[in-house]
Amino acid sequence: MAAVFISYRSTDHAEAERLALDLRLYGHDVWLDTWELHIGDSVVQKMNDGLSEAAYLVLCYSPNSSASPWQEREWMSALHRQVSGKPVKLLPVRLTGGDAPAILADIKHVDLTADWDEGVRALVAAMK
Repeated sequence: MAAVFISYRSTDHAEAERLALDLRLYGHDVWLDTWELHIGDSVVQKMNDGLSEAAYLVLCYSPNSSASPWQEREWMSALHRQVSGKPVKLLPVRLTGGDAPAILADIKHVDLTADWDEGVRALVAAMK
């Protein structure tokens, strides 16, 4: 299955990890920072590797997302690669509420706040 990078705000870790676990159940290779970063690792190098190898970047937004410079760098990197013709797709997900960044307003998103299980199924269907 696909390599998936989960981009989220650290305050939303529990929900992001739940989503990552659900995606693994569907057979996807999921990159989640707390699973991939270990003592002594270069944070920037590991994130770069994860972003470079990802076929999908799942952008988890919430009321907390707008204050995350790391998360902004992650999705902006994926968006730039996508519009440059690279094989990566940005998939916005309403994780706990909030709105997508204005530049992503025209991209259909998955709303996990309405129905988690149905949202996960829709997300997985988008990765085929």
